[in-house]
Amino acid sequence: MPLHDRIIPYLETAELYHLARLNSQWFWVDEPLLSAFIERWRPETHTFHMPFGECSITLQDVAYQLGLPIDGEPVSGCLTEFENFMEHGRPAWVWFRELFGELPPQKRFRVLPADASDETVRVYARAYILMLLSSQLFADKNANRVHLRWLPYLASLDDLGRYSWASAALAWLYRCLCRGTNRNVVNLAGPLQLLQSWIFWRFPTLRPSGFDRFGFPLASRFGFIFSVLELFNIMCYSSF
Repeated sequence: MPLHDRIIPYLETAELYHLARLNSQWFWVDEPLLSAFIERWRPETHTFHMPFGECSITLQDVAYQLGLPIDGEPVSGCLTEFENFMEHGRPAWVWFRELFGELPPQKRFRVLPADASDETVRVYARAYILMLLSSQLFADKNANRVHLRWLPYLASLDDLGRYSWASAALAWLYRCLCRGTNRNVVNLAGPLQLLQSWIFWRFPTLRPSGFDRFGFPLASRFGFIFSVLELFNIMCYSSF
């Protein structure tokens, strides 16, 4: 989804605008590099065991690398009985229709119409934030699915900024790293932008040449624009 100017105020309110800026560029994922670090991850201590000692990604790193807020309420909730978790016990798809106007077909939210009303802009803002949460921060191996756990958060766009998205993203990364240590796991998942940008920042010798400039968030330094063929090859090689 392209980032439209009319959506930006909602992203700023949700404290996700910096993440949206990163989404405007394709991010080259160095899978051999990430795999090498995952092999050194120890679930018992949540640290990388390096020859010189232990190190790990902290909340400060998440704030600097992705520009996410640290302070705020925790991103949590019980999903054992999902319909009861919804407002007034409504079925999930009923609430989805109310938030997005319909059960959207493929590419429904590709481009915001030029004459869109304020309510339509809010719908597209919800769709864009849903895309950010499911593909950038809390990505899993289902490349074409979005978890319904995010609907309660999208119900009120004005309240999204009160959550600590940095701590939630860090917890999800830790969980994905712990899963990645299982020898039966073959695909990478999680906020890989965060992991790779942290590696480049903390280990300059592993950083690609020509990326010594500074900007905020720090991960914006390592974005690449891929050709269609390169992107196709990456999608075939690994699905997040």
